Amino acid sequence: MARQFIAGRNPDDVMKTLRKKRRQGIGFTVDLLGEAVVSEEEAREYAARCQQLLEHLARETRGWTDPLGKNSELFPVVNVSVKISALYSQMNPADPADAIAHLAPKLRPILRRAKEFGAFINLDMESYAHKNATLELFRTLFTEPEFRDWPHAGIVIQAYLRDAENDLHDLIAWGRERGTRFTVRLVKGAYWDYEKIKSTQNGWVIPVWLQKPESDANFERLSRILLENESIVTSAFGSHNVRSIAHAQALAEELGIDRSRFEFQLLYGMAGPIKRALVEMGYRVREYSPVGELLPGMSYLVRRLLENTSNEGFLRAKFSEHVSATQLLRDPRDLVNGENPPSTTIIPSAAGSLGPSRTGIFARDDGAGRNGANREMPPSDTYKNASLTNFVYPESQEKMRAAVREVRARFGQKYPLVIDGKEVWTDKLLPSLNPSAPDQIVGLVAEAGIPEAESAAKAARRAFDSWSRTPFEERCELLERVAAILDRRRFELSAVEIFEVGKAWAEADGDIREAMDFCLFYAHQMRLLGKPRLTQHVPGEESYQHYWPRGVALVIAPWNFPLAILCGMVTAALVTGNTVIMKPAEPSAILGALLMEIFEEAGVPPGVLNCLHGRGSVIGAYLVDHPDVEMIAFTGSREVGLQIWESAGKTRPGQRELKRVVCEMGGKNAVIVDSDADLDETIVDTIYSAFGYQGQKCSACSRLIVVEENYERVMQRLLAAAASLRVGNPEEPGITVGPVIDETAYRRIQEIIERGKNEGTLAFQATSIPKKGYFIPPTIFTDVRPEMTLSQCEIFGPVLSVLKARDLDDAIRIANDTDYALTAGFFSRSPANIERIKAELVAGNVYVNRSCTGAVVGRHPFGGFKMSGGGTKAGGSDYLLNFLVPRVVTENIMRHGFAPEATPEYRDEFLWPPR
Repeated sequence: MARQFIAGRNPDDVMKTLRKKRRQGIGFTVDLLGEAVVSEEEAREYAARCQQLLEHLARETRGWTDPLGKNSELFPVVNVSVKISALYSQMNPADPADAIAHLAPKLRPILRRAKEFGAFINLDMESYAHKNATLELFRTLFTEPEFRDWPHAGIVIQAYLRDAENDLHDLIAWGRERGTRFTVRLVKGAYWDYEKIKSTQNGWVIPVWLQKPESDANFERLSRILLENESIVTSAFGSHNVRSIAHAQALAEELGIDRSRFEFQLLYGMAGPIKRALVEMGYRVREYSPVGELLPGMSYLVRRLLENTSNEGFLRAKFSEHVSATQLLRDPRDLVNGENPPSTTIIPSAAGSLGPSRTGIFARDDGAGRNGANREMPPSDTYKNASLTNFVYPESQEKMRAAVREVRARFGQKYPLVIDGKEVWTDKLLPSLNPSAPDQIVGLVAEAGIPEAESAAKAARRAFDSWSRTPFEERCELLERVAAILDRRRFELSAVEIFEVGKAWAEADGDIREAMDFCLFYAHQMRLLGKPRLTQHVPGEESYQHYWPRGVALVIAPWNFPLAILCGMVTAALVTGNTVIMKPAEPSAILGALLMEIFEEAGVPPGVLNCLHGRGSVIGAYLVDHPDVEMIAFTGSREVGLQIWESAGKTRPGQRELKRVVCEMGGKNAVIVDSDADLDETIVDTIYSAFGYQGQKCSACSRLIVVEENYERVMQRLLAAAASLRVGNPEEPGITVGPVIDETAYRRIQEIIERGKNEGTLAFQATSIPKKGYFIPPTIFTDVRPEMTLSQCEIFGPVLSVLKARDLDDAIRIANDTDYALTAGFFSRSPANIERIKAELVAGNVYVNRSCTGAVVGRHPFGGFKMSGGGTKAGGSDYLLNFLVPRVVTENIMRHGFAPEATPEYRDEFLWPPR
């Protein structure tokens, strides 16, 4: 099957195919299979293979001439297609300038050789995330004096993209300014499923047309634009659709363009009769001919199979379903829901949008933001997540840069405590430092002591009476107002995270998105829980179960997800009717203060939410034991969590309730790599899981367990990928690894690494890291055994231990042999092994063939057991129950032998006086 679509295994092999096609009057463009690379070592190998391919093709085709002869100067015989994602492993949509800086030096030698051989180079277009960088790279390179006058360069425009028309107009304007001819290969596009799924997952505007006739209609519009600008651009029409091909032919005739001045490009192994017909009609035909082995070409092969079997595809319609010529040649505009698609493309901006957007407006399915809920009827059980910011768009990048500048300008600002709705200042200020530059003070907060903690407890107790009797709908609306403010300030808050806790751009934005999600999801869930519900239909009696809040909740949050986790625990407590004492982590105190500002802007009543900054060993311990605190929601270290669990179990004088503890702690998370795992996927996701945000996630991969049969292959690519990571100040877009949180963490992790050298083998440690700041180099240990400290103790830094397992049995045993059970991952192509892992891997969140970090609220309820926590699931449908006590009210409704025939399933809240 692979040979059907892959023209040859190597340059020698492909020449047999190219010679055969030459005899048929068909030219070629050769593509080296293998797309995104995982390391710079692989990128250099790809560049070298491109050079070798060029030289081989030039040598083997010496003396070949163009099949048509006429206008042959526009169409060199040797034509090579290059994928830029295979030339740089660290491409990041947020940082196109970095991509160009690394790609241009690798492409220039290839272009020079092509000029020398009289060959043609085409830059392939891949996923939408790389589109803008590819276009900018093309314009940058071919504006340089060395290549400005060279006409044998081309780029791809994908007609299934909504913004393809704008991109084409921009390219043509650039070409006219440049003054030299260039080529555009017009295709429909091969990543439709990927783009649609990825955008839907992230809440983005889907960049592709959703109906195939829309893409076909756009292809025809773009064909006209190309041919109308034939004086500067050479057209290469890439389609198997006879209607699209015939439309281009008819347009060319209408415009008086000779058929030798453009060409048709079709894929190797497909549409043979169409190619033969075009050649016989005197058109130039070029075949896109992939070269490589099956496994590196697997993604290409899958795309070809999808194209051949698509329900809407022309090839299936013509050759399998024998659809009539009249139907096949219908104008695609007539097929788009009976209407013509618009002639211009407009993508909604974030401003004023209620749906997915470029820059991350939170996704809602109605104007009220209630996910379909109203006061009369509970919402549906589905939840639509907030959107991530899509940094592929220049406006998103600029908003982040502007926010970074603005936040830096207010360094040193002071923030108060907030108790009972009033600002409170103390004699002591706690500085919050920038871990990338510890001499910079991001801000200062007032430090609370025991008196302030006592005042906060009393204020929360007083406010509880009214807040607990506030209708749940009003509490839900408060959370939705908070989400809207978070969305409005998301770039500012992301910038503060970059400075205060060292998060990279996308990591910071993801934290804001998660905070918004907690607000919206818990409001959604409270609407499901808020109304009393009938327990059973029994004649003569009605019995309703409902929930009351517990009382005063103490929220103690970590610094690693400084807004998301803090906001999640606070909103869960508030929406259920509890009052809250919020204690942000000391290293992220500024973000905690800003969250308090946001709640106040949203209208939280005085005393309902109180913000205390200070040392956990002082005010945290005092409040855990306080008799007026009914529950504690904690996320943090195992050591502190166990102390809270133990202390909360003791009944203190004056205590009215058994204290409830929601305790979420750490992990020693394992990822297992099976013998048949897809290593492209495995390496990328493992590197991100282990080193994303410097490994400072409780979900981070800290143990990689590799089945022995695959060990050498995995290690070769893993070490090269780790060596390619960008380590630096996260103010810069595209940085993967920034600083650890503070000096204490820095020294602790360094000590663990030094001790680890006596246990395992130091297989890799990055050497190029900033000298200033708390930067720990990404580090990998091998020859690690299950009983070692490296395997058992949580490190919370960019340190990965690799263990070799005899087989899957051994791998599962090793993975399950720790005190923790938070996250775990598995990479495999075996359906049987995947099902076994689903049943046997001991973890609260098990991820298969993806990273083991990045849980999404509602989609991946998050939390572990054993020493990772008490089994609660933040962002899950049952999480709010931890903050509530159930209550049942039963009434005899039979009067003198008569009873109502029906009792409603839901009734209004039990509130007095009625609201």
